[in-house]
Amino acid sequence: MSELTFEDVTVRFGTRGHATTAADGVHLTVPHGSIVGLVGESGSGKSTLARAAVGLVPVSGGRILLDGQPIDHRARRLQMVFQDPHSALDPRMTIGESIAEALPRRARDRRDRVAALLDLVGLPAECARQYPAQLSGGQRQRVGLARALAGEPDVIIADEITSALDVSIQGTVLNLVRDLQRRMRLSMLFISHNLAVVRYVSDFIAVMYHGRIVEHGPADQVLADPQDPYTRELLAAAADPAGQLDLGETSDTTPAHR
Repeated sequence: MSELTFEDVTVRFGTRGHATTAADGVHLTVPHGSIVGLVGESGSGKSTLARAAVGLVPVSGGRILLDGQPIDHRARRLQMVFQDPHSALDPRMTIGESIAEALPRRARDRRDRVAALLDLVGLPAECARQYPAQLSGGQRQRVGLARALAGEPDVIIADEITSALDVSIQGTVLNLVRDLQRRMRLSMLFISHNLAVVRYVSDFIAVMYHGRIVEHGPADQVLADPQDPYTRELLAAAADPAGQLDLGETSDTTPAHR
């Protein structure tokens, strides 16, 4: 377990005269063994913050720390699960090859490790011989989680991992995330535009608006007594019956186009 900290993090794109600030002085902590849900509308800066944490975009100001030290991305202690489960996997590689590629170089018995990781995310070992196109969207997102876990990370960042899935399959993936976090005591930054999704999995909730964190605290506190008007708007949207999640034990183990 490790603690991920954003200290006054700013990310800008473009030249000085035409710069866009995507993240503006963000302070946020993902405590040891907890899930922090980061919620906000499209364009609020959530994914930019995630990409900065894993080194995909440069930080213009501030620091991103892991256990109080600057992140060494070569150590792979921070892993990311991406939004689109199709484009995140190489279509020319089998599922087993994709997961094995993410294992530490020192790992032995790689085939057994791949089978164990597939089992951990609720997929049969036979999936290792299949290609991404043969799996459903929910199955591919499970593979994405297995790939992230293969790197033996201290922190996982999950960036909109349910938004490309049907509502019924979203529930299956969210149940898996909760189960993995409880069993492995993972530290996780879970990003979504949907507060109904975030409140289901999170210990803490942070609300992002126009590049800034406008509200942050224990999930129960934020949900029961939101202080910012934007948080109240998100709560009203999450209460809409049309946006409710199916959180039953729906199976997505049969390949399908979802």
